[in-house]
Amino acid sequence: MSVSSRISDFLLRFKVVAAVLFVSLVLMWLLFFDSHSIVSRVQLHNERSELEVDNEELRAKIKQLEDQLSRPLTPEEVEKLSREELGMSKDGETVYPLVEK
Repeated sequence: MSVSSRISDFLLRFKVVAAVLFVSLVLMWLLFFDSHSIVSRVQLHNERSELEVDNEELRAKIKQLEDQLSRPLTPEEVEKLSREELGMSKDGETVYPLVEK
């Protein structure tokens, strides 16, 4: 083997190693360190899934409240709301508020 062929083999190997190293570094950057990396995408996907579940729960709650608003209150519901939310009582009753610790 001549010196020039050994040098060209060395340069070819060096170029291949440099190219593999460069591609590896770019892939590592894209997978882990970039703002659109796989790690951040997985985190954002999980967060989006949680938010979609929360949205469905809130939509169901809104639907329930809209149904409740669309019908008139019965006298029992009026009494319950006045007792629980407004702290009202009937004549002659004594109300003892409970204090949570």
